[in-house]
Amino acid sequence: MNLLAIETATEACSVALIHGQELIARSEIAPRRHTELVLPMADALLAEAGIDRHALDAIAVGRGPGAFTGVRLGVSLAQGMALGLDLPVITISSLAALALEAPEEGGATAILAVIDARMGEIYAASYRRDGHGGLIALDEERICTADSLQLPAASAWQVVGTGWATYATELSQRLTGTLHSADGARYPQAAHVAELALAEFNAGRAQAPELALPVYLRDKVALTLVEQGKA
Repeated sequence: MNLLAIETATEACSVALIHGQELIARSEIAPRRHTELVLPMADALLAEAGIDRHALDAIAVGRGPGAFTGVRLGVSLAQGMALGLDLPVITISSLAALALEAPEEGGATAILAVIDARMGEIYAASYRRDGHGGLIALDEERICTADSLQLPAASAWQVVGTGWATYATELSQRLTGTLHSADGARYPQAAHVAELALAEFNAGRAQAPELALPVYLRDKVALTLVEQGKA
């Protein structure tokens, strides 16, 4: 199995490759440089594995939510590569990929994945590990303010993502149980997109490239110049 994964929905630009039983990845925190970095990263991984693009079986991509330009770039690249190589695409929630950045802990700890969406809002979703390397969603992805976030009941929480760095005080008041850990310097990574995508591929849930769609959550993705000045 050769699966290439791309994740560019946030400040982190990352690419990962599952090659047989091995997973290799490249990642860099590089705002506004994703376009110049992502394809060279992919080529470097393929060269390291000793294969070319024609040996790939599928393309995976973080479908958002996240920065509009980053989400659009990742999905467009995945679609373009998949169409050119006649491959299926697996889209993975960038929030789910972020959730796997939380430390692995025993018990029924819930994970809040939260990305700073700017303009006073966050992207958020809650998960629990399924014990097999995957996740169980506890609620739906949404965009809201930190102080209006409604969370499911859980005895303990882990929080990951830039939303915590910006809104730690507000989010801590929304948690329904004990806070086990919190890290506001975590981003969705292609390595986790690849892991989740492999399970989706094996379950027969890969898609034709034209069906691979981005998820923005925010209805209004194009800001006016005035709004950009206030953001």
